[in-house]
Amino acid sequence: MARLCEGKIAIVTGAGRGIGREHAMSLARHGAKVVVNDLGGERDGTGTDVSPAQQVVDEIVAGGGEAIANGDNVADWDGAQRMVDMAIETFGGLDAVVNNAGILRDRMLANMTEQEWDAVINVHLKGTFAPARHAAAYWREQSKAGHAVAGRIVNTSSVSGIYGNVGQSNYGAAKAGIAAFTQITSMELGRYGVTVNAVAPVALTRMTEDLGPAPETDEEREARSPKWIAPIVTWLVSDEAADVTGRVFEASGQFLAVAEGWVRGPAVVPTDDPESLGPIVESLLTNARGRTGMDGKTVTG
Repeated sequence: MARLCEGKIAIVTGAGRGIGREHAMSLARHGAKVVVNDLGGERDGTGTDVSPAQQVVDEIVAGGGEAIANGDNVADWDGAQRMVDMAIETFGGLDAVVNNAGILRDRMLANMTEQEWDAVINVHLKGTFAPARHAAAYWREQSKAGHAVAGRIVNTSSVSGIYGNVGQSNYGAAKAGIAAFTQITSMELGRYGVTVNAVAPVALTRMTEDLGPAPETDEEREARSPKWIAPIVTWLVSDEAADVTGRVFEASGQFLAVAEGWVRGPAVVPTDDPESLGPIVESLLTNARGRTGMDGKTVTG
């Protein structure tokens, strides 16, 4: 089997279970040395347990790969720095950060607490920023010192963020923010030899197992397996993806797609009279593309 990531050094956050575990295992199979990060908390982010991360490490090592466990909180500034330092000190450098860690605290807006909002935004948004920022600083230093850099950041957005989903204003806002963060940082870091992309996965995991109807057949379970997300992430980490940056890929057992971002729709000459806007806005909306549903298709009616 061709090993796309031979000799690469990668951090995968939230890699003790589910999608993150698949990322770590796939990268290791393709020759990467992996820092397996997982706080080991519950789905809502409470608690800690390093054993899931260590179990993934044990599997990688048993298969002939190299990996080390890390239990730092991705949203902790110093913890994210320790994670990056661990990769550099253990394996001699850093080539990729896969930001996958996340939690859920779903609630309708009128019932959502401040804590539920803050916890989700913190883990997803700051937990993407902090590891990426410390890695970016390392790659910038390497680039300025004259070393060749082929850095990779792969973030995790969601269809809940880029398309919207009822009951997930906190999660969706964070995931939409991650998509924007991906685009902006791809512009900033290209000069240092770093690409930044994101995936928007659809899979059945501990995070999502009770959010919709359970799969009824083996075919449905197979289509919703988290294993389908790892191939695009592994490829994005590889040298083959050197020219791909600033993109969000939808990934599932049903399709792989490129999510297209906001575009300017119909436009008119502006007016300073709000009383005249009724028919103008009606015309704009009539000619505009409709909003997008969770299936990525335009909603009609």
